[in-house]
Amino acid sequence: MIPQFTIFHIIILIIISPISPPQAYAQLEDVIIAQNGCNSTCGEISIPFPFGMNEPHCYAHKWFEIECKSNTPYLKSLNLEVTDFNDYYSGLVQIMNPIYRSNCRHNKTSSNDNKTVTINLRDSPFVYSQGENTFLAVGCNNLAFLQSNGTKIGGCVSICDDENNNNFDVGSDGCNGRYCCKTSLPSHLSEFNATLEVLREDSSNGCSYALIASDYWISLDNSYMDYLEVETLNELKNMEYAPALLEWEILNDMLINSTFQLPSDPICYDSNVTSLSNRTTGRQCRCSLGYTGNPYVSGGCTEIPGFFDKNNRSKKWAIVGVSSSLGSIGLLIGLWFLHKDMKKRMIKKRKEKFFKRNGGLLLKQRMSSGEVNVDRTALFTLKDLKKATENFNKNRVLGKGGQGTVYKGMLVDGKIVAVKKFKVEGKVEEFINEFVVLSQINNRNVVKLLGCCLETEIPLLVYEFIPNGNLFEYLHDQNEDIPMTWDMRLRIATEIAGALFYLHSIASQPIYHRDVKSTNILLDEKYRAKLADFGTSRIISIEATHLTTVVQGTFGYLDPEYFHTSQFTEKSDVYSFGVVLAELLTGKKPIFSVGSGEFQNLASYFIQCIEDNMLFDIIDKRVIKEGEKEHITAVANLAYRCLELNGRKRPTMKEVTLELEGIRVLNKKLNVQQNHEEIELAGIEEYQHWDGFSASNSLPFVDSQTYSTDSEVMHIIALK
Repeated sequence: MIPQFTIFHIIILIIISPISPPQAYAQLEDVIIAQNGCNSTCGEISIPFPFGMNEPHCYAHKWFEIECKSNTPYLKSLNLEVTDFNDYYSGLVQIMNPIYRSNCRHNKTSSNDNKTVTINLRDSPFVYSQGENTFLAVGCNNLAFLQSNGTKIGGCVSICDDENNNNFDVGSDGCNGRYCCKTSLPSHLSEFNATLEVLREDSSNGCSYALIASDYWISLDNSYMDYLEVETLNELKNMEYAPALLEWEILNDMLINSTFQLPSDPICYDSNVTSLSNRTTGRQCRCSLGYTGNPYVSGGCTEIPGFFDKNNRSKKWAIVGVSSSLGSIGLLIGLWFLHKDMKKRMIKKRKEKFFKRNGGLLLKQRMSSGEVNVDRTALFTLKDLKKATENFNKNRVLGKGGQGTVYKGMLVDGKIVAVKKFKVEGKVEEFINEFVVLSQINNRNVVKLLGCCLETEIPLLVYEFIPNGNLFEYLHDQNEDIPMTWDMRLRIATEIAGALFYLHSIASQPIYHRDVKSTNILLDEKYRAKLADFGTSRIISIEATHLTTVVQGTFGYLDPEYFHTSQFTEKSDVYSFGVVLAELLTGKKPIFSVGSGEFQNLASYFIQCIEDNMLFDIIDKRVIKEGEKEHITAVANLAYRCLELNGRKRPTMKEVTLELEGIRVLNKKLNVQQNHEEIELAGIEEYQHWDGFSASNSLPFVDSQTYSTDSEVMHIIALK
C-alpha cells in the first residue's frame, strides 16, 4: 500500500530531473542491498535484505531466510523456489508455484496428476498478490475451481469445440473460455489448491491444467492477458511450476520479538498486506524523495545523481511558486475531480473483475456463438436489478433456499421478474451449472431463465416471475377461496411428470434434476406447474446410465438406492416424483408428525398403508370426495411403483406421463358426463362413501386401451 504523497513525489521527480529514473539508477554504483558481511547473491540472483542467507543477522526473520540450493534460492520455511525479488521498494517476490493437472497420465509429469499439495502461507508475511496474479485453467470442457481452506472461492469454465485436446490454439481469442479460462484472485489469499472437474460426462477432455501465475509471465506484451502466448500454454505439459508473485511486509511481531529494527532515514508506513480485516499488520518502507536503493538496510538509500543540483532546485521552487499561485480552491477542485474519476474507475474495475470471476466472458462467448439463445437470455446490469428490487430490500424476498435468496423485482419496462442472489461468495459452481442447464431447456413447465448479472461479487440469475408460490405452501396451507381440487392435483402431477419426461428423454442431452420436491414446483397465475431450481442438476451423455456424485438431496425425497450407492440415475428423479405424488394424494408433508414428538417418513408410510389394504385411510378427504376411486387407485398404484426401493423396477418418466395423461383424459370425460347427469337428475346425491373398500381388491393399471385413442394421448405428450 503506497502513501498518496509518494505518487506526487514521483511525478515531481520525473518533471524536474534531467535524468530519467532508469538512467539515474544505472549511474548508481555500490548500492547496499544486504547487511554488512552477508552474502547477497545466489547464482545470478541478488538477495536484498530483509531476505538473507546463512547467519541469522543476515535476514530479518526466519520467514525471510533464503537457502541456496545448487545456485537456486528458496524460501527455506516454505520450500518455494525464488526467481526474482523485483525492485527493493515493490514489496514483491516472484516464486515458482505448482501447476495442478488432471488426466495427464501419459505426460512426463504423470506422477503429479491430480496433485493434492496445498500451498499454505498462513501466519507468514506473504500473500498471493491479487493485482499481479491470475487463476488460469487450460483444457477441454472443464470446471476449474480455486479452493482455500476447503471452500471454493473462485472458478471458471473452459470448453473445446473440436477433438484437439493436446494443443491449445487460443489464437487471438485470449483466455476467454475456449481452451482456456481465467479469473481474478480474492484479496489476501494465503492458502490454496485447485481442482478440475468434468463439465459433461460425454465430453472428451484430455490433459487439463489449473494454476495461479504472474500476469507478466502469461501476457504477450505486458497487455495484462489480452493475448496469451500459445507456446506458453502448450509448454504446460512439460512444466511442474509457473512463476507467481507474493506480496510481503515486515510483520509487527517481527519488530517486537526480534533484534531487527527498521532504519530511521527512509519513509516507513503502516501496511495491511496480510490482514483480512484491513487492520494494520506490519510496516513497509521506501526511500525519501530523491533517493533510491534498499530502504530496509541502514545506508541503503542512495541519492539519485543530479537530483539535488542547483538547476533542479530552481526548477523545484518555480513549480512550488506556480502551484501556490493557483490557490487552495483550485487544488480542492482538482482533488475533487480526481476523487470522482478514481472512484468511477475503481467501480468499473471492480465490476469487470466480478464479471470475469463469475464466468462473464464465457457466457458472452456462448451468446455470440449461438449456443445460448440471445432472444431468451440477456445480461442485466447491477444498476437495473438494484432498481428493480429496491436495492434488494428484505420486503422483496420471495424465499430462501440452500443456494441463495430470491427477490421479486420490476424492470424499467414494467416486467415482473424473480432475481436469485447466490448465497456463498466465490462459489460459482451452482450459478454456472444452473445457467448452462436452463439455457438448453425450452419447456412450458420449466421456469424460464431470462438472464443474469455478473457485475456483483455474488452472481445473480433473473427468471420469469411465478406469482402463486410453490406447491408445498399451496398444498399444506390450503386456501379455501382457491382450494386444491382433485382436478388441479391431477393436472399438476401430469405437468411435472411431462417436464421430467422432457428433461430425461426429449432434451438434446439428458438432464437429471436431482432435487425434485414440492417446494421446487412453482404455480403461475393460472396455477400451472413450473419446475424450478436447477442448481444441482446435471447434463449427462446419452450413453450414460448413472452419475456418481457426493450424495445431495432433501430428506424425505431422497432416493434410498442413491443414498447407499452414490449413483444417481433417472430413476432417482422418479422416486422423488413418487413422493410428490404421495403428497398430492394424502395432503401430508414428506416428513410429518405422528404425535408425541415423533415424525414419520411419508414414502415408507404410504407404501405400508397400501400393503396393509389401508389406502383410503390416508387419502386426503377432498380427494376422496371429488375423485373416482378407480382414478385415485390408479394414481396411488403409480406412486407405489415410483417408490420401489429397487430402481430398476420403477417406471420411466415417459411411462409415468403416459399413465397420468390417460387418467386425466378419463377424468375429464367423467366430469363432462357427471355435469350432464346433474343437469338431468338435479337433486340426486352425487357422492357415496366407499366403506369397506380394500386396496387389494382393485389396484388397476391404466393402459393405452383406457384412453380415447393412442394418437390423442401422444399428441398431448408432444405438446409438452
